[in-house]
Amino acid sequence: MAGAYRPFLRRWPLSVLNALTSAFASESPQFYAGAQTLGLLGAVRAGGIAGTAGLMLNAAALAGLAGLAGDADRSARVLAEALREAGVPDADQVPARRPGGVLPGHVARRRYRRVADVSYSEYGPYGTLDVWHHADLAPDARAPVLLQVHGGAWQMGDKVGQAEPMLGYFAQRGWVCVTVNYRLAPANRWPAMIVDVKRAIAWTRENIAGHGGDPGFVAVTGGSAGGHLAALAALSANDPDYQPGFTEVDTTLAAAVPMYGVHDFTRDRQGLWPLLEGKIFGTSYADDERSWRQASPALRIDSRTPPFLVVHGSTDAIVGVEQSRRFAEALRAGSPSPVGYAELPHAQHGFDTVATTRTAYTAGAVYRFLTAAHDRAMASRAGETGRNTAGMAR
Repeated sequence: MAGAYRPFLRRWPLSVLNALTSAFASESPQFYAGAQTLGLLGAVRAGGIAGTAGLMLNAAALAGLAGLAGDADRSARVLAEALREAGVPDADQVPARRPGGVLPGHVARRRYRRVADVSYSEYGPYGTLDVWHHADLAPDARAPVLLQVHGGAWQMGDKVGQAEPMLGYFAQRGWVCVTVNYRLAPANRWPAMIVDVKRAIAWTRENIAGHGGDPGFVAVTGGSAGGHLAALAALSANDPDYQPGFTEVDTTLAAAVPMYGVHDFTRDRQGLWPLLEGKIFGTSYADDERSWRQASPALRIDSRTPPFLVVHGSTDAIVGVEQSRRFAEALRAGSPSPVGYAELPHAQHGFDTVATTRTAYTAGAVYRFLTAAHDRAMASRAGETGRNTAGMAR
């Protein structure tokens, strides 16, 4: 449990061990507290020196777990402040402890996955995507679209199983969601991963109207390596280096919500350089600085940057929170669009995979952020239409 408060292993790949051993206490402290309570009762029965020592240890653990249990509500306040920073109007009322719509089990959530394993490229299962939406969504609904990019250190993972509480939340509220597989390292080297994400965006632009989605409003999210790819996709619109053979396709995205991602490959405090050099890039930063810098979202911010909400856990052992702190600072300094940054207290890497209270609050905040971005986009589109109509009348 101590690692939930302060990671004791921060260097890859040992940091994975810290994340795994801490995640349960961070995200479900109430269940962990049950075991500690049994230990406490056992210590009372044991008596003696050993019993006293056990009593003190279990009491300290329960006190620590009580602090972690309050982190969900503290996260809600942090998320609310991030939304205010991004100019999102306050909600009409304080949300319930568990906002409705985050369904309890993966089977219930996956009822929104309407189409599975659609091919968007020639790379077999790595070039497939799923489309999620409510069964009642009209084919011509023109609903806003959210594209989800899975994590897995650019070398593992799948479009199934990650961020599903949030996907269910959005689909229930009328959005169309697209989840994407992409080629993985080391069999495929960089930039295969971002090229595939761009190909999925191109597929979405061309085909999502047939599933009730609006090709004119596509936002992106992802966690970990998926957070990096989501941020990079939003900041590299129409970059010909990442669109070989489809440079004519507009890959502009309307907004981005990267979760606990790596945003600057030129800085390494978590020991990822050996992974990047050996399996992802196949080159070193010293020998291939241009490619590494080009792949760093924090170094690509300009006047075309769309709205961003950046989310990271304060005690993330795998990807240090410093990555998102610096990225948010760079966005505030260089982006003309709204920016929000939420540093969730004691949230661990991959916290949003399970439908906990904190995940529910996060899904609700992301929904509000992207809905506000969609409202602004629709207002701007209506204004453009009005100006065009006025021009034609003249």
